[in-house]
Amino acid sequence: MPRIPRRGGGSGDDTPKPPADDWLSDDAPRVDEPTAVTPPAPPVEVPPIDVPAPAPAAAAAPEPAPVKVVSEPEPPAGRLDDDEYKWHTGLATPAGTPDAVEFIDVHKAFGRNKILRGLNMGLPEGKISMILGPSGTGKSVCIKHMVGLLYPDEGDVLVHGESVPNMPDDDLFEMRKKFGVLFQDGALFGSMNIFDNVAFPLRQHTEKSEDEIAQIVNQRMEEVGLGAAKDKFPNELSGGMRKRAGFARALVLDPDIVLFDEPDSGLDPVRTALLGELIQEIHETVMNEARADGRKHMPAFAIISHDIMTCRRVAEYISVLWRGKIVEAGPAQDMLNSDNPFIRQFLAGESMGPLTMD
Repeated sequence: MPRIPRRGGGSGDDTPKPPADDWLSDDAPRVDEPTAVTPPAPPVEVPPIDVPAPAPAAAAAPEPAPVKVVSEPEPPAGRLDDDEYKWHTGLATPAGTPDAVEFIDVHKAFGRNKILRGLNMGLPEGKISMILGPSGTGKSVCIKHMVGLLYPDEGDVLVHGESVPNMPDDDLFEMRKKFGVLFQDGALFGSMNIFDNVAFPLRQHTEKSEDEIAQIVNQRMEEVGLGAAKDKFPNELSGGMRKRAGFARALVLDPDIVLFDEPDSGLDPVRTALLGELIQEIHETVMNEARADGRKHMPAFAIISHDIMTCRRVAEYISVLWRGKIVEAGPAQDMLNSDNPFIRQFLAGESMGPLTMD
């Protein structure tokens, strides 16, 4: 927008201007004249502030003493043997025949639970052997090592002089045919009658005809007193009859070694005694058959048990197992007259002695 000049002309600014030379007037300071300089104010003295002296540094906390794990002192050499294995003499009197099965310094553990701790034991040929010992001491574990279901962590297991852990699979399967096993309750197939149960190993492991199988099965069933029960099923039999059927099945392959895993379990004293007599009779029968056939190895029966009466009636060779080792082993008569306090207590079934509830 154009600016409109005020009346009277001019630039539009009515403020009077000083003369052009007013800046040279006497009142204005000249450049060549010194200008009065105001002296600086004297410094203000600030009174000192009393600052408290710093507290002396706290003494450094002492280093914590290293934590010591308190544990029981290691027992001196030999103390463990003196305490835990005080009664384990390891004495093994020979039976006079070769061993069908031999354990050589066998160790076996499941996690931290040590079951066998350097077991040395032999089961002689041609004898009825018994492996005795308190419950939970590793007796059934021994059976599994014999047939190759378990292998030792250390040591070796020999069957007729051959190492079971080192056998190839084909040889292992063939070796198992040397064994017959009577399990605690017979382990019969509930869907088969007794005849088919007893015939099962023959049908699985041989090429025999049905006529040959029938002849063998009928013979073994007659020997155990079940000739009239071959068409019955396991649930129709008593506990003793089921065990006898399992015994017949264990014999049909003419094994060199028969294992009995607590055959007296669940039986009353009378039937236990009858089963013991049956074991003796069958052993004598198969021994005569082996001699007649000229077999290389005489049949060995091994009974796993803690029943003292069966031991006294049946056993020819006794091995007492405790805490994973053999306490003593030898012919039955020697063991029954042993001076070892543990052997005497166990075979007499007494409450006073080295064996306690621990």
